[in-house]
Amino acid sequence: MSAVIDGLRRPLGHFTERTLAGLALVLGAGVGFGLLLVLVRVRWTPLYDVDHGVAAWLNALVAPHGPLVTVLNALTGLGGRSVIIWLVSVAVIGLLIRRQGRLAVFLIVTGLGALILDPALKTLVDRLRPEVRVPIGTYAGDSFPSGHALGSFVAYGALLLVFLPAMSPRWRKPAIALVALVVLLIGLTRIALGVHFVSDVLGAWLLGAAWLGVTAYAFRLWRLERGRRVPGWTEGLEPEAAHEVAPAPDEAHLLPHPRAAVFELLVGWVLVFGALYGFGMFVSYHAGGTFLATLDSEVPRWFADRRTPAWDGFSFWWSKAGDTHAILLISLIFCPLVLAVWRRWRPVLFVALAMFGELSLFLAASAAVDRPRPPVGNLDGPLPTSSFPSGHIAATICLWAAITLVVLPRTDRWWRWLFVTLAVILPVGVAVSRMYRGMHHPTDFMGAILLGTLWLGLLYWVVRPNEDLAEGNRPAIGSEQVDELDDELARAGRAG
Repeated sequence: MSAVIDGLRRPLGHFTERTLAGLALVLGAGVGFGLLLVLVRVRWTPLYDVDHGVAAWLNALVAPHGPLVTVLNALTGLGGRSVIIWLVSVAVIGLLIRRQGRLAVFLIVTGLGALILDPALKTLVDRLRPEVRVPIGTYAGDSFPSGHALGSFVAYGALLLVFLPAMSPRWRKPAIALVALVVLLIGLTRIALGVHFVSDVLGAWLLGAAWLGVTAYAFRLWRLERGRRVPGWTEGLEPEAAHEVAPAPDEAHLLPHPRAAVFELLVGWVLVFGALYGFGMFVSYHAGGTFLATLDSEVPRWFADRRTPAWDGFSFWWSKAGDTHAILLISLIFCPLVLAVWRRWRPVLFVALAMFGELSLFLAASAAVDRPRPPVGNLDGPLPTSSFPSGHIAATICLWAAITLVVLPRTDRWWRWLFVTLAVILPVGVAVSRMYRGMHHPTDFMGAILLGTLWLGLLYWVVRPNEDLAEGNRPAIGSEQVDELDDELARAGRAG
Protein backbone atom coordinates (compact mmCIF):
# COMPACT_ATOMS: atom_id res chain seq x y z
CA MET A 1 0.00 0.00 0.00
CA SER A 2 2.82 2.37 0.87
CA ALA A 3 4.40 1.66 -2.51
CA VAL A 4 1.19 2.66 -4.26
CA ILE A 5 0.98 5.86 -2.23
CA ASP A 6 4.60 6.66 -3.00
CA GLY A 7 3.96 5.98 -6.67
CA LEU A 8 1.05 8.39 -6.74
CA ARG A 9 2.65 11.09 -4.61
CA ARG A 10 4.96 12.46 -7.27
CA PRO A 11 2.43 12.79 -10.14
CA LEU A 12 -0.18 14.07 -7.71
CA GLY A 13 2.17 16.72 -6.40
CA HIS A 14 3.16 17.61 -9.96
CA PHE A 15 -0.52 17.87 -10.90
CA THR A 16 -1.31 20.03 -7.88
CA GLU A 17 1.53 22.42 -8.59
CA ARG A 18 0.54 22.86 -12.22
CA THR A 19 -3.19 23.19 -11.71
CA LEU A 20 -3.54 25.10 -8.45
CA ALA A 21 -3.22 28.49 -10.12
CA GLY A 22 -5.52 27.43 -12.95
CA LEU A 23 -8.09 26.09 -10.51
CA ALA A 24 -7.98 29.35 -8.58
CA LEU A 25 -8.64 31.25 -11.80
CA VAL A 26 -11.56 28.96 -12.63
CA LEU A 27 -13.07 29.43 -9.19
CA GLY A 28 -12.48 33.16 -9.42
CA ALA A 29 -14.23 33.32 -12.79
CA GLY A 30 -17.16 31.35 -11.41
CA VAL A 31 -17.50 33.57 -8.36
CA GLY A 32 -17.13 36.68 -10.49
CA PHE A 33 -19.88 35.51 -12.82
CA GLY A 34 -22.18 34.71 -9.92
CA LEU A 35 -21.65 38.15 -8.41
CA LEU A 36 -22.22 39.88 -11.74
CA LEU A 37 -25.36 37.81 -12.30
CA VAL A 38 -26.78 39.01 -8.99
CA LEU A 39 -25.93 42.64 -9.73
CA VAL A 40 -27.60 42.44 -13.14
CA ARG A 41 -30.63 40.69 -11.70
CA VAL A 42 -31.18 43.31 -8.98
CA ARG A 43 -30.38 46.15 -11.40
CA TRP A 44 -27.60 47.63 -9.30
CA THR A 45 -27.60 51.34 -10.12
CA PRO A 46 -23.85 51.91 -10.77
CA LEU A 47 -23.73 48.93 -13.14
CA TYR A 48 -26.96 50.03 -14.81
CA ASP A 49 -25.54 53.51 -15.42
CA VAL A 50 -22.28 52.18 -16.87
CA ASP A 51 -24.07 49.73 -19.18
CA HIS A 52 -26.50 52.26 -20.60
CA GLY A 53 -23.96 55.07 -20.76
CA VAL A 54 -21.46 53.00 -22.75
CA ALA A 55 -24.23 51.71 -25.05
CA ALA A 56 -25.38 55.25 -25.87
CA TRP A 57 -21.83 56.55 -26.32
CA LEU A 58 -20.78 53.74 -28.67
CA ASN A 59 -23.98 54.02 -30.68
CA ALA A 60 -23.35 57.71 -31.31
CA LEU A 61 -19.76 56.92 -32.25
CA VAL A 62 -20.37 53.92 -34.55
CA ALA A 63 -23.78 54.42 -36.17
CA PRO A 64 -22.81 57.24 -38.60
CA HIS A 65 -19.98 55.19 -40.15
CA GLY A 66 -21.32 52.56 -42.55
CA PRO A 67 -17.96 50.93 -43.42
CA LEU A 68 -17.16 50.55 -39.72
CA VAL A 69 -20.51 48.87 -39.14
CA THR A 70 -19.76 46.47 -42.00
CA VAL A 71 -16.41 45.54 -40.44
CA LEU A 72 -18.00 45.07 -37.03
CA ASN A 73 -20.69 42.81 -38.48
CA ALA A 74 -18.04 40.71 -40.22
CA LEU A 75 -16.06 40.33 -37.00
CA THR A 76 -19.10 39.55 -34.90
CA GLY A 77 -20.02 36.79 -37.36
CA LEU A 78 -16.98 34.83 -36.16
CA GLY A 79 -18.85 34.27 -32.92
CA GLY A 80 -22.15 33.33 -34.54
CA ARG A 81 -23.72 30.02 -33.66
CA SER A 82 -23.49 28.64 -37.21
CA VAL A 83 -19.74 29.35 -37.41
CA ILE A 84 -19.08 27.92 -33.95
CA ILE A 85 -21.10 24.77 -34.60
CA TRP A 86 -19.35 24.25 -37.94
CA LEU A 87 -15.89 24.63 -36.42
CA VAL A 88 -16.56 22.30 -33.51
CA SER A 89 -18.38 19.73 -35.67
CA VAL A 90 -15.59 19.61 -38.23
CA ALA A 91 -13.01 19.25 -35.46
CA VAL A 92 -14.99 16.47 -33.76
CA ILE A 93 -15.41 14.52 -37.00
CA GLY A 94 -11.73 14.97 -37.82
CA LEU A 95 -10.69 13.77 -34.37
CA LEU A 96 -12.93 10.72 -34.63
CA ILE A 97 -11.45 9.92 -38.03
CA ARG A 98 -7.98 10.23 -36.50
CA ARG A 99 -9.12 7.98 -33.59
CA GLN A 100 -8.86 10.68 -30.94
CA GLY A 101 -12.13 9.91 -29.20
CA ARG A 102 -11.25 11.47 -25.85
CA LEU A 103 -10.46 14.82 -27.41
CA ALA A 104 -13.64 14.60 -29.49
CA VAL A 105 -15.68 13.95 -26.35
CA PHE A 106 -14.01 16.92 -24.67
CA LEU A 107 -15.09 19.20 -27.52
CA ILE A 108 -18.61 17.78 -27.56
CA VAL A 109 -19.14 18.15 -23.82
CA THR A 110 -17.59 21.61 -23.69
CA GLY A 111 -19.57 22.85 -26.69
CA LEU A 112 -22.88 21.38 -25.53
CA GLY A 113 -22.39 22.94 -22.12
CA ALA A 114 -22.08 26.38 -23.66
CA LEU A 115 -25.15 25.77 -25.84
CA ILE A 116 -27.16 24.82 -22.76
CA LEU A 117 -25.89 27.55 -20.44
CA ASP A 118 -26.56 30.43 -22.83
CA PRO A 119 -30.35 30.10 -23.31
CA ALA A 120 -30.90 28.83 -19.77
CA LEU A 121 -29.26 31.85 -18.17
CA LYS A 122 -30.90 34.27 -20.59
CA THR A 123 -34.28 32.90 -19.60
CA LEU A 124 -33.38 33.08 -15.92
CA VAL A 125 -32.15 36.68 -16.02
CA ASP A 126 -34.73 37.87 -18.60
CA ARG A 127 -32.84 41.05 -19.45
CA LEU A 128 -33.87 43.18 -22.41
CA ARG A 129 -31.32 44.19 -25.01
CA PRO A 130 -30.07 47.79 -25.16
CA GLU A 131 -32.34 50.42 -26.65
CA VAL A 132 -30.13 52.80 -28.59
CA ARG A 133 -30.94 55.93 -30.53
CA VAL A 134 -29.88 54.55 -33.94
CA PRO A 135 -30.35 50.76 -34.04
CA ILE A 136 -27.56 49.08 -36.00
CA GLY A 137 -28.17 45.39 -35.43
CA THR A 138 -31.31 43.55 -34.41
CA TYR A 139 -31.18 40.22 -32.61
CA ALA A 140 -33.93 38.19 -31.01
CA GLY A 141 -33.77 36.87 -27.47
CA ASP A 142 -32.62 38.21 -24.14
CA SER A 143 -29.39 40.03 -23.44
CA PHE A 144 -27.50 38.45 -20.51
CA PRO A 145 -25.10 36.77 -21.11
CA SER A 146 -23.87 37.41 -24.66
CA GLY A 147 -24.17 34.19 -26.65
CA HIS A 148 -21.54 35.28 -29.17
CA ALA A 149 -19.04 36.14 -26.44
CA LEU A 150 -19.72 32.93 -24.51
CA GLY A 151 -19.67 30.67 -27.55
CA SER A 152 -16.49 32.16 -28.98
CA PHE A 153 -14.66 31.99 -25.65
CA VAL A 154 -15.58 28.35 -25.07
CA ALA A 155 -15.28 27.09 -28.65
CA TYR A 156 -12.07 28.85 -29.65
CA GLY A 157 -10.54 28.13 -26.27
CA ALA A 158 -11.40 24.43 -26.44
CA LEU A 159 -10.13 24.13 -30.01
CA LEU A 160 -6.92 25.86 -28.99
CA LEU A 161 -6.35 23.41 -26.13
CA VAL A 162 -6.96 20.45 -28.45
CA PHE A 163 -4.72 21.58 -31.30
CA LEU A 164 -1.90 23.32 -29.41
CA PRO A 165 0.23 20.12 -29.41
CA ALA A 166 0.31 20.19 -33.22
CA MET A 167 2.06 23.57 -33.18
CA SER A 168 5.73 24.26 -32.82
CA PRO A 169 6.51 25.51 -29.28
CA ARG A 170 7.55 28.91 -30.60
CA TRP A 171 4.14 29.40 -32.23
CA ARG A 172 2.02 28.39 -29.25
CA LYS A 173 2.10 31.68 -27.38
CA PRO A 174 1.33 33.69 -30.54
CA ALA A 175 -1.57 31.30 -31.21
CA ILE A 176 -2.90 31.85 -27.70
CA ALA A 177 -2.58 35.61 -28.16
CA LEU A 178 -4.38 35.44 -31.52
CA VAL A 179 -7.29 33.44 -30.10
CA ALA A 180 -7.54 35.84 -27.15
CA LEU A 181 -7.61 38.77 -29.58
CA VAL A 182 -10.37 37.18 -31.68
CA VAL A 183 -12.49 36.48 -28.59
CA LEU A 184 -11.89 40.03 -27.33
CA LEU A 185 -12.88 41.58 -30.67
CA ILE A 186 -16.04 39.48 -30.92
CA GLY A 187 -17.10 40.62 -27.48
CA LEU A 188 -16.36 44.26 -28.23
CA THR A 189 -18.33 44.14 -31.48
CA ARG A 190 -21.40 43.01 -29.56
CA ILE A 191 -21.19 46.15 -27.44
CA ALA A 192 -20.31 48.44 -30.36
CA LEU A 193 -23.25 47.17 -32.44
CA GLY A 194 -25.61 48.00 -29.60
CA VAL A 195 -26.95 44.47 -29.11
CA HIS A 196 -25.35 43.83 -25.70
CA PHE A 197 -24.34 45.73 -22.60
CA VAL A 198 -20.80 45.69 -21.22
CA SER A 199 -21.92 43.43 -18.37
CA ASP A 200 -23.45 40.96 -20.86
CA VAL A 201 -20.09 40.44 -22.53
CA LEU A 202 -18.10 40.48 -19.31
CA GLY A 203 -20.47 37.93 -17.79
CA ALA A 204 -20.14 35.72 -20.87
CA TRP A 205 -16.35 35.80 -20.63
CA LEU A 206 -16.40 34.92 -16.93
CA LEU A 207 -18.87 32.10 -17.50
CA GLY A 208 -16.89 30.84 -20.49
CA ALA A 209 -13.66 30.84 -18.50
CA ALA A 210 -15.32 28.95 -15.66
CA TRP A 211 -16.93 26.31 -17.88
CA LEU A 212 -13.89 25.78 -20.09
CA GLY A 213 -11.73 25.57 -17.00
CA VAL A 214 -14.00 22.92 -15.47
CA THR A 215 -13.95 20.68 -18.54
CA ALA A 216 -10.20 21.12 -19.07
CA TYR A 217 -9.58 20.37 -15.38
CA ALA A 218 -11.70 17.22 -15.66
CA PHE A 219 -9.64 16.12 -18.67
CA ARG A 220 -6.42 16.61 -16.72
CA LEU A 221 -7.85 14.58 -13.83
CA TRP A 222 -8.59 11.79 -16.27
CA ARG A 223 -4.95 11.83 -17.40
CA LEU A 224 -3.77 11.72 -13.80
CA GLU A 225 -5.96 8.72 -13.02
CA ARG A 226 -4.31 6.83 -15.87
CA GLY A 227 -0.82 7.70 -14.76
CA ARG A 228 -0.09 10.07 -17.61
CA ARG A 229 2.06 13.14 -17.32
CA VAL A 230 0.09 16.30 -16.63
CA PRO A 231 1.24 18.83 -19.24
CA GLY A 232 1.53 22.56 -18.86
CA TRP A 233 -1.33 24.61 -20.22
CA THR A 234 0.74 25.83 -23.16
CA GLU A 235 1.27 22.20 -24.22
CA GLY A 236 -2.43 21.59 -24.78
CA LEU A 237 -4.58 18.79 -23.45
CA GLU A 238 -2.90 15.76 -25.02
CA PRO A 239 0.72 16.35 -26.09
CA GLU A 240 1.05 12.68 -27.10
CA ALA A 241 -1.53 13.25 -29.84
CA ALA A 242 0.52 15.93 -31.59
CA HIS A 243 0.99 13.87 -34.74
CA GLU A 244 -2.67 12.86 -34.94
CA VAL A 245 -4.16 16.32 -34.41
CA ALA A 246 -1.81 17.97 -36.90
CA PRO A 247 -3.69 18.59 -40.16
CA ALA A 248 -0.95 17.30 -42.47
CA PRO A 249 1.92 15.99 -40.33
CA ASP A 250 3.76 14.18 -43.13
CA GLU A 251 3.46 16.79 -45.88
CA ALA A 252 6.85 18.45 -46.21
CA HIS A 253 5.88 20.91 -48.96
CA LEU A 254 2.48 22.03 -50.15
CA LEU A 255 3.85 22.42 -53.68
CA PRO A 256 7.35 21.40 -54.81
CA HIS A 257 7.95 24.65 -56.72
CA PRO A 258 5.52 27.24 -55.33
CA ARG A 259 6.88 30.25 -57.24
CA ALA A 260 6.68 28.47 -60.56
CA ALA A 261 3.18 27.25 -59.69
CA VAL A 262 2.01 30.78 -58.90
CA PHE A 263 3.43 32.05 -62.18
CA GLU A 264 1.79 29.24 -64.14
CA LEU A 265 -1.57 29.87 -62.49
CA LEU A 266 -1.43 33.61 -63.14
CA VAL A 267 -0.53 33.14 -66.79
CA GLY A 268 -3.14 30.41 -67.12
CA TRP A 269 -5.80 32.59 -65.51
CA VAL A 270 -5.16 35.32 -68.08
CA LEU A 271 -5.38 32.83 -70.96
CA VAL A 272 -8.61 31.31 -69.62
CA PHE A 273 -10.08 34.78 -69.21
CA GLY A 274 -9.07 35.60 -72.77
CA ALA A 275 -10.82 32.52 -74.13
CA LEU A 276 -13.88 33.24 -72.02
CA TYR A 277 -13.98 36.89 -73.04
CA GLY A 278 -13.60 36.07 -76.74
CA PHE A 279 -16.38 33.49 -76.68
CA GLY A 280 -18.62 35.76 -74.62
CA MET A 281 -18.21 38.73 -76.94
CA PHE A 282 -18.90 36.57 -79.98
CA VAL A 283 -22.12 34.96 -78.72
CA SER A 284 -23.33 38.22 -77.16
CA TYR A 285 -22.75 40.70 -79.98
CA HIS A 286 -21.42 39.01 -83.14
CA ALA A 287 -23.33 35.74 -83.55
CA GLY A 288 -26.36 37.18 -85.35
CA GLY A 289 -27.84 34.83 -87.93
CA THR A 290 -26.03 31.78 -86.56
CA PHE A 291 -27.42 28.70 -84.87
CA LEU A 292 -26.19 30.02 -81.52
CA ALA A 293 -28.21 33.22 -81.91
CA THR A 294 -31.32 31.22 -82.73
CA LEU A 295 -30.72 29.00 -79.73
CA ASP A 296 -30.31 32.00 -77.42
CA SER A 297 -33.50 33.54 -78.76
CA GLU A 298 -35.80 30.53 -78.81
CA VAL A 299 -34.87 28.54 -75.70
CA PRO A 300 -35.66 31.27 -73.12
CA ARG A 301 -39.02 31.92 -74.82
CA TRP A 302 -39.80 28.20 -74.92
CA PHE A 303 -39.22 27.92 -71.17
CA ALA A 304 -41.12 31.14 -70.42
CA ASP A 305 -44.19 29.90 -72.32
CA ARG A 306 -44.32 26.73 -70.23
CA ARG A 307 -43.99 28.12 -66.74
CA THR A 308 -46.29 26.88 -64.01
CA PRO A 309 -46.37 27.63 -60.27
CA ALA A 310 -45.16 24.11 -59.49
CA TRP A 311 -42.22 24.33 -61.88
CA ASP A 312 -41.44 27.83 -60.64
CA GLY A 313 -41.00 26.47 -57.13
CA PHE A 314 -39.06 23.42 -58.27
CA SER A 315 -36.68 25.50 -60.39
CA PHE A 316 -36.15 27.91 -57.50
CA TRP A 317 -34.89 25.18 -55.18
CA TRP A 318 -32.85 23.44 -57.87
CA SER A 319 -31.25 26.76 -58.72
CA LYS A 320 -30.25 27.07 -55.07
CA ALA A 321 -27.88 24.12 -55.54
CA GLY A 322 -25.58 26.49 -57.41
CA ASP A 323 -25.83 29.62 -55.29
CA THR A 324 -23.03 30.93 -53.12
CA HIS A 325 -24.35 29.56 -49.84
CA ALA A 326 -24.73 25.98 -51.10
CA ILE A 327 -21.34 25.99 -52.83
CA LEU A 328 -19.62 27.38 -49.75
CA LEU A 329 -21.37 24.91 -47.45
CA ILE A 330 -20.34 21.89 -49.52
CA SER A 331 -16.77 23.18 -49.76
CA LEU A 332 -16.56 23.74 -46.00
CA ILE A 333 -17.72 20.17 -45.39
CA PHE A 334 -15.65 18.41 -48.04
CA CYS A 335 -12.29 20.10 -47.51
CA PRO A 336 -11.94 19.34 -43.76
CA LEU A 337 -13.02 15.73 -44.37
CA VAL A 338 -10.38 15.25 -47.06
CA LEU A 339 -7.78 16.81 -44.80
CA ALA A 340 -8.75 14.57 -41.88
CA VAL A 341 -8.77 11.36 -43.92
CA TRP A 342 -5.79 11.90 -46.22
CA ARG A 343 -3.58 14.21 -44.11
CA ARG A 344 -2.69 16.39 -47.10
CA TRP A 345 -3.31 20.05 -47.86
CA ARG A 346 -2.87 19.71 -51.60
CA PRO A 347 -6.37 18.34 -52.40
CA VAL A 348 -7.81 21.11 -50.22
CA LEU A 349 -5.74 23.67 -52.09
CA PHE A 350 -7.01 22.25 -55.37
CA VAL A 351 -10.67 22.65 -54.37
CA ALA A 352 -10.08 26.10 -52.84
CA LEU A 353 -8.27 27.38 -55.94
CA ALA A 354 -10.97 25.88 -58.15
CA MET A 355 -13.63 27.93 -56.39
CA PHE A 356 -11.57 31.10 -56.03
CA GLY A 357 -10.52 30.97 -59.67
CA GLU A 358 -14.07 30.31 -60.81
CA LEU A 359 -15.38 33.27 -58.84
CA SER A 360 -12.70 35.67 -60.09
CA LEU A 361 -13.06 34.53 -63.71
CA PHE A 362 -16.84 34.79 -63.53
CA LEU A 363 -16.77 38.30 -62.07
CA ALA A 364 -14.13 39.51 -64.54
CA ALA A 365 -15.85 38.01 -67.59
CA SER A 366 -19.28 39.17 -66.47
CA ALA A 367 -18.06 42.75 -66.09
CA ALA A 368 -16.09 42.70 -69.36
CA VAL A 369 -18.76 41.12 -71.57
CA ASP A 370 -21.70 42.88 -69.88
CA ARG A 371 -24.34 40.80 -71.62
CA PRO A 372 -28.02 41.60 -70.98
CA ARG A 373 -30.30 38.97 -69.50
CA PRO A 374 -32.73 37.14 -71.83
CA PRO A 375 -35.68 39.34 -72.97
CA VAL A 376 -38.23 37.35 -70.96
CA GLY A 377 -39.56 37.63 -67.44
CA ASN A 378 -36.67 37.16 -65.01
CA LEU A 379 -38.08 35.24 -62.05
CA ASP A 380 -35.13 36.14 -59.82
CA GLY A 381 -35.38 39.84 -60.57
CA PRO A 382 -32.47 42.14 -61.40
CA LEU A 383 -29.03 40.89 -60.38
CA PRO A 384 -25.78 42.88 -60.01
CA THR A 385 -23.91 40.75 -62.56
CA SER A 386 -24.55 40.31 -66.27
CA SER A 387 -25.74 37.19 -68.04
CA PHE A 388 -22.48 35.73 -69.40
CA PRO A 389 -21.24 33.37 -68.08
CA SER A 390 -23.61 31.76 -65.58
CA GLY A 391 -22.03 31.97 -62.14
CA HIS A 392 -24.39 29.37 -60.68
CA ILE A 393 -23.56 26.83 -63.37
CA ALA A 394 -19.82 27.54 -63.39
CA ALA A 395 -19.59 27.21 -59.60
CA THR A 396 -21.52 23.93 -59.64
CA ILE A 397 -19.32 22.52 -62.40
CA CYS A 398 -16.07 23.54 -60.72
CA LEU A 399 -17.04 22.33 -57.26
CA TRP A 400 -18.41 18.91 -58.12
CA ALA A 401 -15.85 18.22 -60.84
CA ALA A 402 -13.04 19.14 -58.43
CA ILE A 403 -14.52 16.90 -55.73
CA THR A 404 -14.82 14.05 -58.22
CA LEU A 405 -11.23 14.47 -59.40
CA VAL A 406 -10.06 14.21 -55.78
CA VAL A 407 -12.28 11.32 -54.69
CA LEU A 408 -12.27 9.07 -57.75
CA PRO A 409 -8.63 7.90 -57.65
CA ARG A 410 -8.57 7.68 -53.84
CA THR A 411 -11.00 4.81 -53.38
CA ASP A 412 -12.22 1.77 -55.24
CA ARG A 413 -15.55 1.69 -53.42
CA TRP A 414 -18.74 1.65 -55.44
CA TRP A 415 -19.95 4.96 -53.99
CA ARG A 416 -17.22 6.91 -55.76
CA TRP A 417 -19.44 6.83 -58.85
CA LEU A 418 -22.03 8.83 -56.94
CA PHE A 419 -19.69 11.81 -57.19
CA VAL A 420 -19.40 11.32 -60.95
CA THR A 421 -23.19 11.24 -61.17
CA LEU A 422 -23.54 14.40 -59.08
CA ALA A 423 -20.88 16.15 -61.18
CA VAL A 424 -23.10 15.59 -64.23
CA ILE A 425 -26.65 15.86 -62.89
CA LEU A 426 -26.25 18.93 -60.67
CA PRO A 427 -24.76 21.27 -63.32
CA VAL A 428 -27.36 20.17 -65.88
CA GLY A 429 -30.17 20.66 -63.38
CA VAL A 430 -28.90 24.08 -62.36
CA ALA A 431 -28.51 25.06 -66.03
CA VAL A 432 -32.08 24.06 -66.89
CA SER A 433 -33.44 25.86 -63.83
CA ARG A 434 -31.51 29.06 -64.62
CA MET A 435 -32.75 29.07 -68.22
CA TYR A 436 -36.29 28.24 -67.12
CA ARG A 437 -36.24 31.19 -64.75
CA GLY A 438 -35.17 33.49 -67.58
CA MET A 439 -31.80 34.31 -66.06
CA HIS A 440 -29.47 32.89 -68.72
CA HIS A 441 -29.08 32.08 -72.40
CA PRO A 442 -27.96 28.60 -73.50
CA THR A 443 -24.59 30.03 -74.52
CA ASP A 444 -24.13 31.31 -70.96
CA PHE A 445 -24.24 27.64 -70.00
CA MET A 446 -21.63 26.92 -72.68
CA GLY A 447 -19.48 29.70 -71.27
CA ALA A 448 -19.70 28.12 -67.82
CA ILE A 449 -18.58 24.78 -69.28
CA LEU A 450 -15.68 26.51 -71.03
CA LEU A 451 -14.67 28.24 -67.80
CA GLY A 452 -14.85 25.08 -65.71
CA THR A 453 -13.05 22.87 -68.22
CA LEU A 454 -10.13 25.22 -68.88
CA TRP A 455 -9.63 26.33 -65.28
CA LEU A 456 -9.87 22.86 -63.73
CA GLY A 457 -7.60 21.43 -66.40
CA LEU A 458 -5.01 24.09 -65.64
CA LEU A 459 -5.30 23.53 -61.89
CA TYR A 460 -5.01 19.76 -62.18
CA TRP A 461 -1.84 20.13 -64.24
CA VAL A 462 -0.23 22.67 -61.88
CA VAL A 463 -1.39 21.53 -58.42
CA ARG A 464 -1.52 17.75 -59.05
CA PRO A 465 -3.93 17.11 -56.15
CA ASN A 466 -3.42 13.34 -56.13
CA GLU A 467 0.37 13.33 -56.19
CA ASP A 468 0.48 11.87 -52.68
CA LEU A 469 -1.09 8.63 -53.94
CA ALA A 470 1.99 7.95 -56.03
CA GLU A 471 4.05 8.46 -52.87
CA GLY A 472 2.13 5.71 -51.09
CA ASN A 473 -0.08 7.87 -48.89
CA ARG A 474 -2.88 5.98 -47.15
CA PRO A 475 -6.03 7.27 -45.45
CA ALA A 476 -6.19 7.84 -41.71
CA ILE A 477 -9.01 5.27 -41.50
CA GLY A 478 -8.77 1.83 -43.00
CA SER A 479 -11.41 0.16 -45.13
CA GLU A 480 -11.21 -3.34 -43.62
CA GLN A 481 -14.48 -2.95 -41.75
CA VAL A 482 -16.14 -1.54 -44.86
CA ASP A 483 -14.87 -4.49 -46.90
CA GLU A 484 -16.24 -6.96 -44.36
CA LEU A 485 -19.60 -5.23 -44.31
CA ASP A 486 -19.82 -5.25 -48.10
CA ASP A 487 -18.96 -8.96 -48.18
CA GLU A 488 -21.64 -9.73 -45.61
CA LEU A 489 -24.22 -7.73 -47.55
CA ALA A 490 -23.25 -9.51 -50.76
CA ARG A 491 -23.60 -12.93 -49.13
CA ALA A 492 -26.95 -11.92 -47.67
CA GLY A 493 -28.11 -10.82 -51.11
CA ARG A 494 -27.08 -14.11 -52.71
CA ALA A 495 -28.77 -16.05 -49.94
CA GLY A 496 -31.99 -14.11 -50.49
